Amino acid sequence: MSKADSIFIEMCKDILENGYSSVGQKVRTVWEDGQPAHTVKKFCVINRYDLSEEFPIMTLRPTNLKNAIDELLWIWQRKSNNIKDLNSHIWDSWADETGSIGKAYGYQLQIKHKYAEGEFDQVDRVLYDLKNNPYSRRIIANLYNHSDLHEMNLYPCAYSMTFNVTGKKLNAILNQRSSDVLVANNWNVCMYAVLVHMLAQVSGFEAGEFVHVIADTHIYDRHIPLIRELISRPAFPAPKLVINPDVKDFYAFRVEDFVLENYQRGPQIKNIPVAV
Repeated sequence: MSKADSIFIEMCKDILENGYSSVGQKVRTVWEDGQPAHTVKKFCVINRYDLSEEFPIMTLRPTNLKNAIDELLWIWQRKSNNIKDLNSHIWDSWADETGSIGKAYGYQLQIKHKYAEGEFDQVDRVLYDLKNNPYSRRIIANLYNHSDLHEMNLYPCAYSMTFNVTGKKLNAILNQRSSDVLVANNWNVCMYAVLVHMLAQVSGFEAGEFVHVIADTHIYDRHIPLIRELISRPAFPAPKLVINPDVKDFYAFRVEDFVLENYQRGPQIKNIPVAV
């Protein structure tokens, strides 16, 4: 069993056994039939993944790493907020008639800010610091811009990354306000674990620890039987992530530069109900 599977299973068990139910409260989300979408949740879940030991993709069921990387590149490399620049359709329901999701995600990363060292957008500032001042305790990217929230079609869920170099290893903390455990948890883990690997490679470091901090970690009521079945499945050893070593420019990475070797996994869960 991979460590990512073990972490996921223990997290789910804790939520199901010790979580807080929203039944009886007024909730924003509803199911397609109009019924309220209640959850059972835990506050402030912290999961730690050592990227030097394994790539944290779960094996209990498949995580589509290619699409997860494409979304990561859409936000952090293309700095886009338009689904026409994205190859999957996971953001379609949040886009307007032009394809825009408003001033969210990639839009925030491409805004230039003035610093003592010059003018950078947030991604270029991270790259600059990792090259010129890697032991800084100020290497942060933040998508939660309060002045623009009213023009975002969805407030950022995964909203900030804090990077910290220790020795030769690049470590990072992802802060996330909300996580739908069944639909998106491992997707987000894989996305931002890949980001750490990318930044480490182009900055001359090794990928170190990735810490995922989630304020509201929840399982929807109609997902509970699916989660119970999922965490009872057999798991497999972690696969190996292989990255094209020739890429030294962050903006040169393509989805094809990432390959999973020996990715054994259980069957996909089909027709997962999604609350909106």
